[in-house]
Amino acid sequence: MKKSSEKIRVTHVGRLERPVDVTAAMEADARGRPRDHAFGTRLKAAVGEIVGRQAQTGIDVVTDGEFGKLSWIAYQHSRLGGYELKPVPTDGRYAPRSRDRLAFADFYKELEAPGTYFFKSPGSDVPPGMQWVCTAPLTYVGHEALQEDIGNLRAAQAQHGLEEAFMPATGPMRLGRDEYYASEDAYMEAAGEAMRQEYLAITAAGLVLQVDDPGLAVSWDSTIPAPSIKEFRKRTEQRIELINHLLRGIPEDRVRFHVCWGSWHGAHAHDLPLRDIADLLMKLNVQAYVIEGANARHEHEWMVWRDIKLPDHKILIPGMVSHATNVIEHPELVAWRITNYAGVVGRERVIAGTDCGLGYRVHDQIAWAKLRALADGAQLATKQLWKTG
Repeated sequence: MKKSSEKIRVTHVGRLERPVDVTAAMEADARGRPRDHAFGTRLKAAVGEIVGRQAQTGIDVVTDGEFGKLSWIAYQHSRLGGYELKPVPTDGRYAPRSRDRLAFADFYKELEAPGTYFFKSPGSDVPPGMQWVCTAPLTYVGHEALQEDIGNLRAAQAQHGLEEAFMPATGPMRLGRDEYYASEDAYMEAAGEAMRQEYLAITAAGLVLQVDDPGLAVSWDSTIPAPSIKEFRKRTEQRIELINHLLRGIPEDRVRFHVCWGSWHGAHAHDLPLRDIADLLMKLNVQAYVIEGANARHEHEWMVWRDIKLPDHKILIPGMVSHATNVIEHPELVAWRITNYAGVVGRERVIAGTDCGLGYRVHDQIAWAKLRALADGAQLATKQLWKTG
């Protein structure tokens, strides 16, 4: 990965909103209806367009917008064999639970009532009342779709003459119920080993791999009753050991790690402070860390790096604009946030990013205005940090 040696470089987390016709074709495919024969050509063109738009907006390290993935959850199930659809139990055993949801139950009831959830769904492969359940050994079955994604992004990168591009792939995650494996650890290891196929293919193609692992931090809120910090840190160390094992043989400078506190528009009053796990994250065999830094719950955490040393070869990619609000950040605010981080870890080790994927979390017009503010703010910060202009 290239550092910000001459200017503050700009990237984002990944997901952007697709053209409606591309999503419609993908939804039809997920439901078993054949795609139009021209879909592959349309998807490739859409990726070329979205990569070009990122470059025109001022994004240095681009991606395909995750256009080849119907949604984050649907993509994982489409790439892994061993799942089947089953009815959701009616006894409430598998209802979403977290300390945030318990503390703000009335709010979440209103937020998620039909017709009120205020960001659009990127598409679903799950019929109402059903859920994916692991019932057999997990295997990787997404080779064809993965190669299509890689080919489309590489072609768009070459078309627009871009130096660096990244592709997200999920970390080891529990997806719905498990009715096959004897333990959580066995399930997670199997899921990770299957997804390792993506890690190897993405880096072999010359792209930067972004490992998406919100579960690492979000599991603090979803563990009821709350564990002690000591217990959670021990569990986090075990997860980091697994991720390092899955990354074996992959050069550290080809990997960036995305950890966040989830994408939902909720209170987040029970988010784990970054300070409690930042030192453990430094043990990951990755070069860069994509972390939240713009929303009201985590903006102050640039100060964590005053006390926790970022190793010399590492890079921070903190969010400078957030998906958690429709308010468009002012470029001067973005520049101020960037200079806060640069003042602690050095300008060359800061790349300006987003808190999480913007696609489908804010309106598409808002998302692109935020990305423009991000790029403009990085230009302002560059002038301040390099004393130019």
